[in-house]
Amino acid sequence: MDVLVVGAGAVGRWVAAASDAPVAFADVDHDRAEAAAEALGSRARAVPLDGSATADVVAVAVPLGAASAAVERHAPRAERAVVDFTGEMTGPLAAMAAAAPTVERASFHPLFAPEHAPGRVAVSEAAAGPATERVRTWLTDAGNELVEVDPDTHDDAMATIQGRAHAAVLAFALAADDVPDELATPVYEDLDALAERVTSGNDRVYGDIQAAFGGADEVAAAAERVADAVDAGEFAEVYDDAGR
Repeated sequence: MDVLVVGAGAVGRWVAAASDAPVAFADVDHDRAEAAAEALGSRARAVPLDGSATADVVAVAVPLGAASAAVERHAPRAERAVVDFTGEMTGPLAAMAAAAPTVERASFHPLFAPEHAPGRVAVSEAAAGPATERVRTWLTDAGNELVEVDPDTHDDAMATIQGRAHAAVLAFALAADDVPDELATPVYEDLDALAERVTSGNDRVYGDIQAAFGGADEVAAAAERVADAVDAGEFAEVYDDAGR
């Protein structure tokens, strides 16, 4: 069984490395596809993004903002299954059903950056079969834990798990002043470490998450509620609600 990986970035390379099959990389940047193939070795090659190459499995691993369009464009190249690793589920799965209704279909979301693998991978299968089961086996053999989830539940959860969490960390980073290290408290150190981790990543990834799931408006409203709690009774109510 061979695989066409659409997207030769970090996630696409992670997917390809986890597989035990011949891999073809296709990317908007053909040089990046060639570099990914060279890094993987003799079982990999680069193919044109607009070419006619097909594969048993088409794995879409493009940025979140381009996910549904990429699935719609490349799903017809799948002979047995189309899967995605984009971070959203409802949109890509709908695009798969429209563009490739006769093949197996599944959406996977690694709940970590590739450099922190292995970890938990959310999965929702719309049309399961031997090919998607093979993909699942690749991932579990690589040490990952698969977590079954309904696509709507996944996307609703990502509004908090990613959108609001990232917005809160970025807001802290923007609001924080430089302080002497010897005065740091445990809470500050934890937040500072999170801010460093988020801001050392890829701004497009975090921007796409905000565009897809939101989160900043809710964090801003919550911060305003804290700021408006001017007496002890009001603050106690805010504090109690936060604890829930």
